Amino acid sequence: MGADGGKKRILVVEDEDNIAIALDYLLTREGYDHDRVANGGEAMARIRGTHPDLVLLDVMLPEVSGYEICQGVRLDPALSDVKILMMTARGSAIERRKGLALGADGFISKPFELKELREEVRRLLSGAPPQDGGPAHG
Repeated sequence: MGADGGKKRILVVEDEDNIAIALDYLLTREGYDHDRVANGGEAMARIRGTHPDLVLLDVMLPEVSGYEICQGVRLDPALSDVKILMMTARGSAIERRKGLALGADGFISKPFELKELREEVRRLLSGAPPQDGGPAHG
C-alpha cells in the first residue's frame, strides 16, 4: 500500500475524551483514517509504528509533553515527512513560538472552531506553506 492515492492518516494525541470525540467526528466526516493515543508516553511508539501523515498533538499530556513528542519526531529522520499540528488550551504567543521552534507545522488554540481546525488540517496535508498568525478578523 503506497501513501499516494490512499486515505490520509492522522494520529490524535489527546487525553481529554470530549475533545478527542469532537476530533473523531470531524476527521471521520472529512474521510481521514485516524487513530487516537490518550497518553504522551505511548505517542512516539505509535507515531513510529503507524507513520501518520499528520499528528494532532495536545501540549498538555500525561507522562510526556507534546513539546517533547514534537521534538522526538523532528529528531527522527525517518519521520521527516510527518506533519505536526499542536493544540493548546493556553494559546499564548510564547507557547506558539516554542512549538514552532521545536518543529511544529501549525498551532491551534483550544477551544477551537471545527472549521478552523478543518482548514488547518487540510492546509498541512496539502503541503501549503504556514500562515503566520492566520487571517485577520474584522
